Amino acid sequence: MTKEQVLKKYFGYDKFRPLQAEIIETILAKQDCMVLMPTGGGKSICFQVPALVMEGITLVISPLIALMHDQVQSLQANGVPSAFLNSSLTSVEQRTIEEKCKSGELKLLYISPEKLFYNDYLNFIKTLTINQIAIDESHCVSTWGHDFRPEYTKLNILKETFPEIPVVALTATADRVTRKDILTQLGVPDAKVFISSFDRPNLTLSVLPGRNRLKILQQFISKRPNQSGIIYCLSRKNTEDVAEGLRKLGITAMHYHAGVDSKTRSEVQDAFIKDEIQVIVATIAFGMGIDKSNVRFVIHYSLPSNVESYYQEIGRAGRDGMKSDTLLFYSFGDIITRKEMIQNSELPDDMKEVQLAKLDRMKQYAESEICRRRILLSYFNEEAQNDCGNCDVCQNPPKKFDATIFAQKALSAIARTEEKVAMGLLIDVLRGSQNRSIYDRGYQTLKTFGVGKELKYEEWADYITQLLNSGIIDIAYDERHSLKLNAISWQVLKGEKKVDLVRFEAYEAKKARLDEETPREKTKKEVIKDALFEKLRVLRKKIADEQNVPPFIVFSDATLSDMAQKRPINRFQMMAVSGVGEQKFNQYGEEFINEILDFTGKNPSFGRPKAEKGMTYLETFEMYKTGLSIEEMAIKRVLNPVTIISHLVKLYQDGQDIDLKQYIMTYEYNQIIAAAMKINIQKGDALKPLFESLEGVYDYGKLRIALAIWEK
Repeated sequence: MTKEQVLKKYFGYDKFRPLQAEIIETILAKQDCMVLMPTGGGKSICFQVPALVMEGITLVISPLIALMHDQVQSLQANGVPSAFLNSSLTSVEQRTIEEKCKSGELKLLYISPEKLFYNDYLNFIKTLTINQIAIDESHCVSTWGHDFRPEYTKLNILKETFPEIPVVALTATADRVTRKDILTQLGVPDAKVFISSFDRPNLTLSVLPGRNRLKILQQFISKRPNQSGIIYCLSRKNTEDVAEGLRKLGITAMHYHAGVDSKTRSEVQDAFIKDEIQVIVATIAFGMGIDKSNVRFVIHYSLPSNVESYYQEIGRAGRDGMKSDTLLFYSFGDIITRKEMIQNSELPDDMKEVQLAKLDRMKQYAESEICRRRILLSYFNEEAQNDCGNCDVCQNPPKKFDATIFAQKALSAIARTEEKVAMGLLIDVLRGSQNRSIYDRGYQTLKTFGVGKELKYEEWADYITQLLNSGIIDIAYDERHSLKLNAISWQVLKGEKKVDLVRFEAYEAKKARLDEETPREKTKKEVIKDALFEKLRVLRKKIADEQNVPPFIVFSDATLSDMAQKRPINRFQMMAVSGVGEQKFNQYGEEFINEILDFTGKNPSFGRPKAEKGMTYLETFEMYKTGLSIEEMAIKRVLNPVTIISHLVKLYQDGQDIDLKQYIMTYEYNQIIAAAMKINIQKGDALKPLFESLEGVYDYGKLRIALAIWEK
């Protein structure tokens, strides 16, 4: 089969995404390559399709058991013979898979690095006919990557062992330094690098101050009923507290972190994947090992340590390409905590410096007053031509005002407290708070005591943070986070420099950023389409539960949405739905068609879907494959036989397996082509002159058949 035929038959797609076809051709040409595509961008297709085109078996190195399980389960659901080898298998299961590998039954074998190098297991791999080696999550090989795994560093032995076999390294997140290191570590420094756009236009990007988090979470999630989401927290305790808080609010949520026993973790993850838990609250220990395509939102309760981690984690939303949301809570305390974690780590000083620099880039993103997508793309060395219009900054441009007086009040208070106070106590001084800390230090006698009582605590916290971020104030982390003056501070105090700050917005104003509803009301058709999607979603869950698989294994949300739009009511129409291949139709097609027929019967105002372009050709092709004659097809389809012939000719020209020669005798073909050459007929010319030159002996159907064979 060609790569296009494999794509349609096994994965149900009519065309490749950008770069996929080129990458596949590179692999088929036995050349090494590196693939950088965002999560959900279609990386797996790049090695799965050539695995099915080539003879032999593809070896896939994957870091996590759960990730292997999900990917193999998805492949098997599509009819692709595949398996994984890792520590979760019994010896009997392992031997069965090994026999299938040797007999050529399998096309893809997923294996962990630990398994590959345990007890010289590579010797078994050498006995197989390997056609390509795919290194998934290849950033794990680099110490510069955000998820370094020491066991990955041995993988260069694969290229040494199989020098003629193409190696493809795949990752969603790697800057220039990391890319170069990955290829060097894997022993393929000259591999061709394919960099897809890192843009994920289906993801909305929002950042909110780290206050009222639980209240915001409740409102955010309540607007997304039946939608799966992940909330990332910095600490184990955070995950437990947030999950419990959500449950008290009536939201099905569970926590997940490395301190939970493996059995419970597995149960929680399984329930989330099967849509039995709406929200999973987790540390970064969760996520890399799942392939769940219908996660509709990702929330960061705390600031991630770097842009790579943030990008990969938000990438777990909307893997199916459908609209999904991301939200990041940010506070200055997050920066302090992250810096302390880095400084107290056992990393060498040069790596600490790198991690601090990466944290600073993350801080810049969170505090951005320009399009957030531009910042993300810039980080990965990609330029955005326009603002995205799908982030909070684009949708709610910040309003600035002359805040010089407020800045001078804060700076004066820092000076009069002898630069010995952190932010909280400084705000108490400015607001004239009557508390013990103030009186113990005698700050109630300062001239600046109470000069800022017109602002609320939240307003001062917001403005002082902006002064810090603007470099107008410094902070001494080693002096209990005391605020310090610098040269710019004194310029402001002396009136030599003006200060513009973004005006503070109360929570009630900022929550508008979370509103996903458009001002207009949905049309009746849109409401009914959504209702059909929900019906199909319920059917999908029922089938998934019966088969004990995640719902997205049956069909993705994107496929259900396309199905609800097209409303297929026969095999030909269903096969035109994106994501429906032969195996999926054979397993589930009839049930979904019956559900659609039932729904449309109860909603006649919905109307019938328009016929898909090319659908009539597909119907003819399906009949042709059953062995019907042209006349029999014409009768069944209530069409003219010449029309059926035109369909067969078009299918033949498009590369389908059509035997046109059975419909024409050799002498007929010779006479028609001789006449065509005599009058110099060209491709695309009208057939009437040829018909007349042959005095009408042959009908237009015969002429089309002869010319199609001749042209090819």
